[in-house]
Amino acid sequence: TVLICDDHRHFRDQLRRHVAAVPGVDRVATADTSAEAFSRYAAERPALVLLDVAMPDLGGPETARRLVAAHPGANVVMLAGNNDHEQLAEALAGGARGYLTKDASVEELCAALAHVFDAAAQPRHAAASAQTHVIDPPLTERERQVLDGMSRGKTNNEIGRELFLSEDTVKTHARRLFRKLGVNDRAQAVALGFRSGLVR
Repeated sequence: TVLICDDHRHFRDQLRRHVAAVPGVDRVATADTSAEAFSRYAAERPALVLLDVAMPDLGGPETARRLVAAHPGANVVMLAGNNDHEQLAEALAGGARGYLTKDASVEELCAALAHVFDAAAQPRHAAASAQTHVIDPPLTERERQVLDGMSRGKTNNEIGRELFLSEDTVKTHARRLFRKLGVNDRAQAVALGFRSGLVR
């Protein structure tokens, strides 16, 4: 079972059709509020929750945090727009496993669901230990500053203006800190930064 939590009916119905067509998905449930998401989860115990980062009542990050706190085995993947970096980082720090952009293709959706189902079969303590690993080699002061800017939702250009650096130089620092943290994008970097105390 997959639970889709989004307050936009058209998007929710469209996503439901796509998810229902993914091999291995037997049932798709939906919710349009955080309160309904909690009750649906308790009743359905879905293998995966697709949760809008901009839920209207509690907000996506707080909904994800409470859901994972109440059900540590919950697999929550956020649904986000391209400018939702800050909310995504907060949700990932609160226990969400990852995210999908709302304009993701059907192929990307299928691949993401397969990845999450596969990850769900792995022991959660392995993921927990990865969240507390020591960064080696450690981030430089400049890399920390760039990561801090990312955690505040700043673009590379805005970070560059703050630090008196060119946008290309910021991108270089970003690539290096991604490599050191073992992540692929800003949201993952910020989430790991919050978990490891690199940013607050």
